[in-house]
Amino acid sequence: MALTKGIPDRIQPILADDHYDIDAPQLADSAAFFGISNCQVGLRGISFGNFLIKQVVQELKYELPNLKNFVTLSPLPMFRSWLEKTYHPDSGLLTSEAQSILAHLDNPEWASNEELANRLNEVIRPLAARYLLKEKNGDNQPMNPVARFHLGNGAELHRINWLGDVSTNGMKQSAGLMVNYLYVLENIERNNEKYTANGEIVCSPSVRELSKLVENCFKES
Repeated sequence: MALTKGIPDRIQPILADDHYDIDAPQLADSAAFFGISNCQVGLRGISFGNFLIKQVVQELKYELPNLKNFVTLSPLPMFRSWLEKTYHPDSGLLTSEAQSILAHLDNPEWASNEELANRLNEVIRPLAARYLLKEKNGDNQPMNPVARFHLGNGAELHRINWLGDVSTNGMKQSAGLMVNYLYVLENIERNNEKYTANGEIVCSPSVRELSKLVENCFKES
């Protein structure tokens, strides 16, 4: 966990040994979790919604009443493989412009090229919003395991962060994306009920607007 000013969008500064976002815990307004996951085999099917997450949030609010945001900075595993499998050049789903932009993912230096990175951002983040909100597995749940975990525990899909993880693994698995899932204590049970009863994913207006931009990438039918 990290205490920060504002909701963090990148993992490398948090992990850097010489990085200190705040001088004292009392100056923080956000607590960011980046190690909560049940993707490991031994944790599958176990819900921490009423145990770990709510307990930690409650304790932190008591100890540090200045904290306003309780979020994760989560990976997006399997997103890039889904992206390349679903929208390969022969799929015929994307416009030629969007397809040509995605082709730059094969350039290992694209993240350090500001122009290429900006062009990829315009295509990849909307597709990621679609992936998280619309793509389902055989049980009609979100395809992404980390999303299933946090949404099932009552979180809000809050923000999709561009170049949030530029490590080799982050680029390979997630095209550099990371996700903030927001936990609001008084909304956790309501969000969980919407998700478990109706499959409704609670998301922020920014993610909702981002998902609408994906239409610009598709060919007209």
